[in-house]
Amino acid sequence: MCGLMATLGTAGWAAPMEEKPLYGTIGKMTAATGKRTEVISLLLQAVNAMPGCLSYVVAQDPADENGIWITEVWDSKDSHDASLSLPEVKKSIAAARPMIAGFSNQTITTPIGGYGIPPVKTER
Repeated sequence: MCGLMATLGTAGWAAPMEEKPLYGTIGKMTAATGKRTEVISLLLQAVNAMPGCLSYVVAQDPADENGIWITEVWDSKDSHDASLSLPEVKKSIAAARPMIAGFSNQTITTPIGGYGIPPVKTER
């Protein structure tokens, strides 16, 4: 049993409660050379203004001086899609676009739970 499981035991796990599946994305963005800090700053500007966003994590790639990993968890795909129309988000995207060299490793996920994420009912 791993350390976390040994510490919590079976009583530490909450039973899945929500029926509605969450929507997640994980992807890598590559900033233009020398622009990673500016792009990250722009990505973080609109974070608090996104209804339905449960988690939005921006991380530097330690193996790539221009790499940025973005991990998102949303209450639904509709909330994610709607966020792209928000004025604050559109402004950040427009400002960052000239400093972005590309995207890769884009993956859609169905988050099940974790710290800060409400548990969801899983398929059995």
